[in-house]
Amino acid sequence: MDYYAIGQRIRKFRKINALSQEALAEKTGISTTHMSHIETGNTKLSLAVLVRISLELGVGTDDLLFAQVPVSKNTLMDKTVELLENCSPQELTIILDIVKAAKISLSKNL
Repeated sequence: MDYYAIGQRIRKFRKINALSQEALAEKTGISTTHMSHIETGNTKLSLAVLVRISLELGVGTDDLLFAQVPVSKNTLMDKTVELLENCSPQELTIILDIVKAAKISLSKNL
């Protein structure tokens, strides 16, 4: 577990929310020093504190734990199907051609 990276993501979302370390610490029930140590990766944070921070920042815990939130293949397939549901047959044909070309290009470059 990369606590420094987690701390940096917390800091990023804290700044997006225009909160000081002091304000976020107060809202989550921890000391400002503890919040500072969390953001610098100098201390591990408990699950309870992680959840309180995520709630105060309005983000999911996955957004704090991972640089990129892992998404399952099934989820991606579902989102793709949902996106394509309202396409006309002509639009689907064009999209299929684009996907084929992208797949060929990706397989050559990987």
